[in-house]
Amino acid sequence: MRSDTPRDVCAAGERLRIELAALGVHADVHHGFGVAVVSVWRELLVWTDGTVYRWWTGHLSWKTGRRLYTAYGVEDPITAARRVARRREELQRTYPPSEVILERVP
Repeated sequence: MRSDTPRDVCAAGERLRIELAALGVHADVHHGFGVAVVSVWRELLVWTDGTVYRWWTGHLSWKTGRRLYTAYGVEDPITAARRVARRREELQRTYPPSEVILERVP
C-alpha cells in the first residue's frame, strides 16, 4: 500500500536518519513532492515514498548501462540504515571528507 500523506513520508525519512545516527552516521532529511530524501554522503541520497527506501548501489547494469538501485521496506529502518552505512563507508574511500567538513566534526 502506497503512502500518500506527507507525514508518513517525513516520518519514514526521520526513522532512517535516527537509525543512521545510532550508527554514528550524520544525515539530513528533506521532503517535498511526495518523497523524503535522506542526504548521507556524496553520491548517496536515500529517498522514500513512505513505502520503501531506495538508493544507488554504485553499480551499472551490464545490459543497459543504467544505474542499479536497492530498496528496503520502511518497516525495517534498522537493516536499511546498516546497508546505507556500509555504502557510505565504500564512498568515503572514493570521496574523503572535505576540509570544511573535517573542521565541523567534533
